[in-house]
Amino acid sequence: MITLDDVTLTFPDGDRRVIAVDHVSLTAAPGVVTGITGPSGSGKSSLLAVAATLIRPDSGRVLIGGPDGAPVDAARLSRREAAALRRERIGIVFQQSNLLPSLTAGEQLLVMGHLGGARDGGRADRAGRGGGRHRVDRARVAELLDAVGLSQHADKRPAQLSGGQRQRVAIARALVHDPDVLLVDEPTSALDQERGGAVMDLLARLTHERGTATLLVTHDLVHRGALDRLVTVVDGRLVPETAGAALHAA
Repeated sequence: MITLDDVTLTFPDGDRRVIAVDHVSLTAAPGVVTGITGPSGSGKSSLLAVAATLIRPDSGRVLIGGPDGAPVDAARLSRREAAALRRERIGIVFQQSNLLPSLTAGEQLLVMGHLGGARDGGRADRAGRGGGRHRVDRARVAELLDAVGLSQHADKRPAQLSGGQRQRVAIARALVHDPDVLLVDEPTSALDQERGGAVMDLLARLTHERGTATLLVTHDLVHRGALDRLVTVVDGRLVPETAGAALHAA
């Protein structure tokens, strides 16, 4: 689970500061895809960056489940501590797949495993579904590539994959360490409608199966059926969900 509690973020603009996120409170529950939408420049990506611990907010808390079940306030962590939390408990999928061109699909995941390192007390361990360290080896890579429908493409490099397939590799890579939180930024922006729908359906299925708390920024509501919940950001503030529903219906 991840909870943003009264989060405010500002950026300098000459002799003043511009508010990007304005006292936002939002919780993403395990096994639920929470979509975040709104006009361009409304603060959606800034909100996601705060959730990802990539930017420290001016005020408020960013609570992420800790190894013992107690939440950790990521807004109070040092840069080193935030980076460790991000590696171990947060999966991030960007608009572009950002795959390394010289590595195969399988190697992309193995490299992420070596960078992040294995961790004890993963969600499976805490729920009593297994014990020991979570190793990122070739068996783990094969499992994840199979989960995203790419088991036959493990040895292909990005140039040999379609845009949708590259995004699937990026999703598998984000899940390498079985994160508590999955943060996704405009996953369909570079895809046609059919491939975008397939990626959205995949994210929904993996979220439900793995119990991940997923926050997904999107401007494309064609695929809103894949979302369990949809919130709207306007001028850095969350619009009440009933008002947001009316906006999307209009």
